[in-house]
Amino acid sequence: MRIRISHLTSYRYETPATSVIQRLRLTPRNHDGQYVARWRIDVSADCRLDQHEDAFGNITHSFTAEGPFSELTVTAEGEVETRDTQGIVRGAVERFPPSLYLRETGLTGPDAGIEAFAAASREAAGGDILKLLHLMLERLHDEMTYDTGATYASTTAAQALALKRGVCQDFSHIFISACRSLGIPARYVGGYFHRDDGVSEQDSGHAWAEAYVPELGWVAFDGANGLCATDAHVRVAVGLDYLGAAPLRGTRYGGAGEARAVKVHVDQATWQTQS
Repeated sequence: MRIRISHLTSYRYETPATSVIQRLRLTPRNHDGQYVARWRIDVSADCRLDQHEDAFGNITHSFTAEGPFSELTVTAEGEVETRDTQGIVRGAVERFPPSLYLRETGLTGPDAGIEAFAAASREAAGGDILKLLHLMLERLHDEMTYDTGATYASTTAAQALALKRGVCQDFSHIFISACRSLGIPARYVGGYFHRDDGVSEQDSGHAWAEAYVPELGWVAFDGANGLCATDAHVRVAVGLDYLGAAPLRGTRYGGAGEARAVKVHVDQATWQTQS
């Protein structure tokens, strides 16, 4: 599949911002099943966009924009060719051994509810790790309700499971927390998802989780959709949780009354052939 993506983030300030510093994780990388045909990032302010790699091997860009200005826009857009690998991730940049992804974070710390959720799945799986992960994925998808108004970026996995509601970030944090409570390395993935229902306009990017299976390596599980990642998924950044893979994070000076709006467009591009 050839997927076309546009990700627009706009900021408006009631009083002008004097300076804005941002770090972006908006650029996908090539790996087995994913090839970036074209990609670009534009910032509305006059500034230099510096490219780096973070500790996890994600492509990052940073900029400092000097104001004063009342509006700022960051746009990432391009096309990515994908192939279904049954959720198995190979050829990606790996900076750390899988054991690092057992590390607990503030957003993924387990409580009694998550430990019970994980233990019940382990008992039903009978020692088969891959079966265990699929059972947790199925239960998570069945028992949680997708609700954009129930949680916040700071909501923890334990809080979201107690609510039985949340967005893709919450589904991912719960899955990760449950895996780690069982000694299975798991990590957060930020990216994009091409829906098959004809809806191309979205309010944000997408998120899912990857768990490490000794016989297979990293395998991607999308709790919000109840499936392993397919050629409809575009993988952009990984981290221990959302904070490590967030598409935009930054600081501003001045700019009281900030209002942020996000528009994401994901659709299938037409293939171009040369004669």
